[in-house]
Amino acid sequence: MILAPTLEQELRSVYLLAGLNPVQFDNMMQTSRVIELAEGENLFNQGDHAKQFFLVRRGQIKLFRTSPEGYEKVIEILVPGQTFAEAVMFMERPSYPVSATALHASELVGFDSATFVDILRQSVDSCFRVMADMSIWLHSRLNEIEALSVQNATLRLTNYLLQGTPKDARGPIDVALDLPKYVLASRLSVTPESLSRILQNIQKSGLISVEGQKIHIHDVEGLRNYGTGHPGGKTR
Repeated sequence: MILAPTLEQELRSVYLLAGLNPVQFDNMMQTSRVIELAEGENLFNQGDHAKQFFLVRRGQIKLFRTSPEGYEKVIEILVPGQTFAEAVMFMERPSYPVSATALHASELVGFDSATFVDILRQSVDSCFRVMADMSIWLHSRLNEIEALSVQNATLRLTNYLLQGTPKDARGPIDVALDLPKYVLASRLSVTPESLSRILQNIQKSGLISVEGQKIHIHDVEGLRNYGTGHPGGKTR
């Protein structure tokens, strides 16, 4: 893959590639490719042989699992700058544990897993750097899993609405939902009906108003309190 200067700089900042020396980085680029996906197009399916890991450059990628009964559970929504499918390259028989589909027209870079593993086999230093970076990534994922399992549905939703909002913000602010509501419901581990009820309850409190995919937050601090049940919020 021939790199434009801006793309090369972007790829060198990817945590898995940041510790590679110039020769190792060039080896990775020779076996990498840019992938364009249309809205709704599959990248891979659950159980497929895992030959690549990926970086999202544009759009959104939905990772999900499908139960034997046909129910879909959204595992994660990936946005530009995020990588995925890197951990499976270290399995004895690597296969993707989830399916991946483009929510919108998307552009990715696919990296050859076998090339990367060969680099690690040849360099102990590179191997330890990657292990350290992946440990940090795993720690952040564990924190998210803990939040999803411990928090109630209302707190999960209010945290989602407030993510990226400065801690000292008071409101009002507008939040655009960048996901279809059924996808957001699955991501938050609630049914679409439950998500609608929670939104309606918060709206009745006067803290937000809903206009299609846009949420008007009238009182940021009040919404934080509402989610936690602290004084100033409304207990469900």
